[in-house]
Amino acid sequence: MHWSPDLTNAHPPVTEATLAAFSLAWNQHDVEALMSFMADDCVFETAAGPEAFGTRHVGLEAVRHAFAAAWAAVPDAQWLHGQHVVQGDFGVSQWTFVGTAADGSRIESDGVDIFAFQNGKILSKKVFRKARPNLPAVLPANAAAKA
Repeated sequence: MHWSPDLTNAHPPVTEATLAAFSLAWNQHDVEALMSFMADDCVFETAAGPEAFGTRHVGLEAVRHAFAAAWAAVPDAQWLHGQHVVQGDFGVSQWTFVGTAADGSRIESDGVDIFAFQNGKILSKKVFRKARPNLPAVLPANAAAKA
């Protein structure tokens, strides 16, 4: 008898292109696209929060809410200069986060996401971002002339 692997439950592996597409969904503020990358029992750990790991969100609905909260806090949030590495069920994305805080100050800091993958999906996403003071708000050119 000849043995052949059962490919009916095979999942395509996560690649650097997968993480680039995930990053694009972040920059497009597309929560539905983001959630399509996540495992049902996913975990998201934010860069900030009351615990050593930041704040932990478990499960699709909690993670969906946390992802959307990032854009609510910084409506023009972007993750620039993404570089992605995948090795088996582990991956890292490096980026520069930019956006405008509620007080008008500018946020610009480097960070990384550390991923664990399972069955072709993101099982966990842990965010680490440099702690840097916000930059002063940029005034429109006509506002500076009036001052």
